[in-house]
Amino acid sequence: MNKTELVGLIHKKQSFLCVGLDTDINLIPRNLHKHADPVFEFNKAIIDATHDLAIAYKPNLAFYESMGLKGWESLEKTMQYLEQFKDSVFTIADAKRGDIGNTSKMYAKTFFEHFNFDSVTVAPYMGEDSVTPFLEYKNKWVILLGLTSNKGSSDFQFLETGEGKLYERVIKKAQQWGSPEQLMFVIGATHPEEFKNIRAMAPGYFFLVPGVGAQGGDMEKICDNGMNNECGLIINSARQIIYASNGEDFADAARNTALYTQQQMTKYLNAPNT
Repeated sequence: MNKTELVGLIHKKQSFLCVGLDTDINLIPRNLHKHADPVFEFNKAIIDATHDLAIAYKPNLAFYESMGLKGWESLEKTMQYLEQFKDSVFTIADAKRGDIGNTSKMYAKTFFEHFNFDSVTVAPYMGEDSVTPFLEYKNKWVILLGLTSNKGSSDFQFLETGEGKLYERVIKKAQQWGSPEQLMFVIGATHPEEFKNIRAMAPGYFFLVPGVGAQGGDMEKICDNGMNNECGLIINSARQIIYASNGEDFADAARNTALYTQQQMTKYLNAPNT
């Protein structure tokens, strides 16, 4: 999916919601455990309930890898199911990969060729040659970790370098590697005070924003300081939506929460200053 298609999808659905498929087999409703693949059945029900409201889905790979082969099979079936929505849903592999060039090349092949994700999250610590193998794929996206939402982000990302904070150096340097048509940045919602500055540094780039909802991020502040004239935001919500209920009504509850979020997003998309 190219940038024009992604922006068109956002405005068509009046949404910039990403549903995080952080599917924990210990948290899904007990009635699903009768199925041969309860994780896939859960994901399928969430997708069915929300695909007209969300523009993206983001499986967190850790939840699948932790189950070994069975987890990889659940992920593969989920991606195959999402194929029917390939023109109306953007897919994100939340993998946070990044290694020496030949290893990154294999990671890129895994997520872009085998699983056919539209994008993958990548860690920038090892530098340009660890990122460029992902950027070689046409109409695929690298979502580079810029400023993350976790508490430990302050350990390194805010260190002063003499030329700004470390995360600022990452965002500025990475723009030499990839254009706004192939590169996005992860910017955590728990740092709303930084968004205005980051948007000024990367005016044309999309930001994937985790941390709204369960982690306490404020969508209004993020939109006020982070939107550009194309929207420029993909806001992820996982636990708040997929675990809105742990009963048999979980899919309906997920839809209701997603609908409320989408309705709020519509207001921001149609605000006079956007």
